[in-house]
Amino acid sequence: MTAESIDDGLHTAFRRIDVDGDGKLDLVGFTVILEELGLSWSRHETQDRFEVADSDRDGLISMPELQALLAGYDLG
Repeated sequence: MTAESIDDGLHTAFRRIDVDGDGKLDLVGFTVILEELGLSWSRHETQDRFEVADSDRDGLISMPELQALLAGYDLG
């Protein structure tokens, strides 16, 4: 799988989970997308990563914030 196809898949999953179309995921949506990507963490670990990824501290995760978090993980 290429980096481009992974990025396309991530964008597709993000849009599908972002049901209100505001370009942001709450903690539940964040958890769902992580599980779809095969990144299953404990509730506590997921909460911690959510807080770290939420760089603008608005309580939601944008696509750029998600991409920054996932940059350190091998999704291929």
